Amino acid sequence: MDSMLGFASLVIATILALFAALALDWLLLKAAFVLMQPATTDRSTSRPALESGVRMAARAFGRGR
Repeated sequence: MDSMLGFASLVIATILALFAALALDWLLLKAAFVLMQPATTDRSTSRPALESGVRMAARAFGRGR
């Protein structure tokens, strides 16, 4: 009876350790994906530079005509 109780406690401890390891692995994987995101995900800042460049090109083309 004691050996069955010891084996059952070992199985329960192993299952709890498995779930703890899976939870920690999932958290670290999620953190790694967050850190791997590029710093320039917001591309709204690049639009005014493009518009001003187009505006400058249009002015230069208009002066030549």
